[in-house]
Amino acid sequence: MKKTNILFTCAGRRNYLINYFKEALEGKGMVMAADSQLTAPALVDADLAIQVPSIYNKDYILILKKLVREHEIDAIISLNDLELPILSKHKDALESEGAKVIISDTGVIDIAFDKYKTFNFFKNLGIGTPKTYLTVDEVVQAIEQGEVTYPLIIKPRWGSASIAIDIAENEDELRLAYILQTLKVKKSILKDASAADIERSILIQEKIDGEEYGIDILNDFEGNHYGSFIRKKMAMRSGETDKAISVINAEFSRTARIIAENTRHIGNMDCDFFVKDGQVYYLEMNPRFGGGYPFSHEAGINTPAIYVAWLRGEKDVDRFNTFEAGKMFSKYDKMMPIKL
Repeated sequence: MKKTNILFTCAGRRNYLINYFKEALEGKGMVMAADSQLTAPALVDADLAIQVPSIYNKDYILILKKLVREHEIDAIISLNDLELPILSKHKDALESEGAKVIISDTGVIDIAFDKYKTFNFFKNLGIGTPKTYLTVDEVVQAIEQGEVTYPLIIKPRWGSASIAIDIAENEDELRLAYILQTLKVKKSILKDASAADIERSILIQEKIDGEEYGIDILNDFEGNHYGSFIRKKMAMRSGETDKAISVINAEFSRTARIIAENTRHIGNMDCDFFVKDGQVYYLEMNPRFGGGYPFSHEAGINTPAIYVAWLRGEKDVDRFNTFEAGKMFSKYDKMMPIKL
């Protein structure tokens, strides 16, 4: 059997994915990890650690193309929201070198990355989602008309990893938070991502207090829906799921299928939603592996093994799906020695 070599870009702290894919390959290929910092923890567990420049460097794609040729890479998987639009735009150029870029098309990435477009996507499909606004004046008018009430969430429109999120309890806090958020975005790593509409780069969103869930919506590499794997979040830390329990729910899965069939995204997509008084409210879509994936994996869905099988042309992957409800797990920190 031909060996399958996989490259993770923006590998960061996703050691678990490096190891899940190494297990899935069973020695028949290499897992390589690239990051702008050689001290990124995930590089320690990779078969080959590679330092690359910033994703915004003008030569970034050329360097990835060179890596594909030099290391006979069969698949590229990005682990960072900010990189997704870049890789999607250059997907054809990278695949011309022989690697499958496991990423959705630019239209899907745009909808998922722009959280105002995400709001409208859910709304147009009739899927519950928090009321969302782009300006303070819009929100003040909506409050006066009884459409929405405090508290409100203020966050970047093109955000990542829960960077710069505030909660406003009244109009004074709303106006101050909006100004502060705008300044933060212009000075942060989100500046380039928000350049398309920097003056309307902040969202104001209805705050939903309810039970929080995450879901991995898995499509094949042609965009056909395979399945959805749900977890109820028991605890959060720094914007990521810290404790969760696996759930099987037919209604949640039906909604996930609607999302999958209307995006036809490629591979795994991580979504978050709340349930309040029996109503489901979807917040966002992340068309990549998210921080909650390990909870799905440990509950029985081996997406890395499914990816490897699909890369090798196999269609029957049900043997890698033994997902069960009621499996609870918790993350913990681990120290990684970094060789200098």
